[in-house]
Amino acid sequence: MKAVIFDFDGLILDTETAWYEAYKETMGFYEADLPLEHFVTCIGTDNTELNAFFQSQLGDRYNIEEIETRAKSLHEGKMEAAVAREGVKEYLEEAKKSGYKIALASSSSKEWVTLYLEKLGLLHYFEAIITGDEVAKVKPAPDLYIRAIEVLNVDPTEAIAFEDSLNGLQAALKAGVKCVIVPNPVTEALAFEHHHLRLRSMKEKSLADVIKQIEP
Repeated sequence: MKAVIFDFDGLILDTETAWYEAYKETMGFYEADLPLEHFVTCIGTDNTELNAFFQSQLGDRYNIEEIETRAKSLHEGKMEAAVAREGVKEYLEEAKKSGYKIALASSSSKEWVTLYLEKLGLLHYFEAIITGDEVAKVKPAPDLYIRAIEVLNVDPTEAIAFEDSLNGLQAALKAGVKCVIVPNPVTEALAFEHHHLRLRSMKEKSLADVIKQIEP
């Protein structure tokens, strides 16, 4: 193994639970609901399906700009005291000390990702940051992982991906990268399949133990 590739939203930082709460509260303003099973369709990818659900529920009251403005404001408030998920910094430090190449592959924008990585003091760990604004298709398409592999100059079989969502898992597998799932509260009930390992958090096993377990 030569490289470690991390997702961002929901894996390094649990922005997803905060987004779910923000969108659910926003829908509550319109006296509508947002069941979790509809929200999870957008995790790891874009909001196309989520916006279609909003439109189906709100009809003539549907105004995506207004919805996004309300949700973003609520989300920012919830993220003011944001901290990395447990074990994340330890994995990054272990990867660095072990000489692994470290990349990030996220469907979000580079501006969004780097903003929070800087706040968390984690930006300096990453050799490459590949985001949704520089590929043709975001997850579940493999473009982000294919690009990360190219930039790191490794073979897909020499990398391991860490993801929290079905879309992320599918993207990694399509790119030929082994994937470890570390769900967050809004993704833990999803029907993950064909992943190489599942952890409750990165505190559960060291990076060395993870790699030892999934290497052939």
